[in-house]
Amino acid sequence: MENYSFEQFWKDLDDGFQIYFDYMDLRYLIYKMKKNCYKKELITEKEKCPHQKNEIVTLKYVRDLFEHMSNFEYKYL
Repeated sequence: MENYSFEQFWKDLDDGFQIYFDYMDLRYLIYKMKKNCYKKELITEKEKCPHQKNEIVTLKYVRDLFEHMSNFEYKYL
């Protein structure tokens, strides 16, 4: 998905999609809760995983994280 831009990703979140993605060999789910408020959930865990299971994040955080995301999968609410 080389041509998949952050702007398209952000629009998809705005349109109500839940998006699964991989980051640091872990699977996450992200979706928009309200303006500038997104929920990131850890789907797959490894033993003694230091990552938070649920996290509320801002658009700035999502933008910074986007370039490290891979293997996108969509689910519409």
